[in-house]
Amino acid sequence: MTDLDSLRKEIDTLDSQLLELLNQRMEVVRKVGEFKKVNRAVIYRPEREKAILDRLTSLNHGLLNRQAIEAIFLEIFAVSRNIELPEKISYLGPEGSFTHQAAESRFGAMSEYLPVETISSVFDMVETGRARFGVVPIENNREGVVTETFECLTRTDLNIVAEIPLPIHFSFSTLAEKVQDIRRIYSKDIAFRQCSKFLKETYGINKVDLIPVDSTSKAAHMAAREPDSAAICSHIAARQQNLPLLFENIEDSSDNMTRFLIIARDVINKMGDSDKSTILARLGDEPGSLASFLKDFHDNGVNLTRIESRPARKGKSFKYWFFIDLVGHFEQDNVKKVLDKYRKHVKILGSYVRLV
Repeated sequence: MTDLDSLRKEIDTLDSQLLELLNQRMEVVRKVGEFKKVNRAVIYRPEREKAILDRLTSLNHGLLNRQAIEAIFLEIFAVSRNIELPEKISYLGPEGSFTHQAAESRFGAMSEYLPVETISSVFDMVETGRARFGVVPIENNREGVVTETFECLTRTDLNIVAEIPLPIHFSFSTLAEKVQDIRRIYSKDIAFRQCSKFLKETYGINKVDLIPVDSTSKAAHMAAREPDSAAICSHIAARQQNLPLLFENIEDSSDNMTRFLIIARDVINKMGDSDKSTILARLGDEPGSLASFLKDFHDNGVNLTRIESRPARKGKSFKYWFFIDLVGHFEQDNVKKVLDKYRKHVKILGSYVRLV
């Protein structure tokens, strides 16, 4: 037996042990699911998952880094949830979109996904109970806030139960073996803007036809049927179309990030060690009302990490909602003190594990 054969045999033995341990874990998960079903408990607990990842990272002394541990165990968590109680997740489609990628990063490949065409439809799916959770984009660090998501949050009683910060990486996918063979590139207009250096400078293919389409998913679909074309798309869209990746991470900026929200009905997260809350505030017209509001947070030691004004879009007068992220759970003493004072003016959208 060669050294390579010996190593492979060792890997096979370890894989068998892993399989046995995973089955043991899933048996415990099944019992947890039975308990939660009787007690009507929520299956998705992002604060519990974060605590597990933090504990495993602190115990780790091997080759796996935090990112690798998360990738492995998030999929284990997703499989576990489907054994506990299968959940339906609605998201802004189509399949293969970055929202789909964000949803899979938290709920895994095995969950049942329901893509819809608008953000408003995601909210409707969750409000009517056709989906247990919804995943929607809220902001991009280059393009700003997603207006439709903001407006839906002002009118809904749904809660934010988690956030998903997702680095936006574009792939260049094609059936062609060489860049020179490509005549057309399909993508969404925003993707062309965010990959302009790649298109115009790095590979010198600025003379090909750039054809904008409705989504990067559609771009992958079209490129998969035309050997002399390519798509700028997400890796999940390319994977679904069996479209080879010629280049990855072709975006101009390495820090391009979109923040997504997971929304649900009647889900309130317990207070944890690292929480943030999102609120909407609509204050009176008297002079200094906003300054007094902000000062109360300062005086109580509450850190505001984001504040943005958006038109209320009701009536003829110029009224505004203030969209605010703050550090802490809404039941935390110093946060609660301020929110109680402005109870008539504040809408709490949710408290959840802080990731950004």
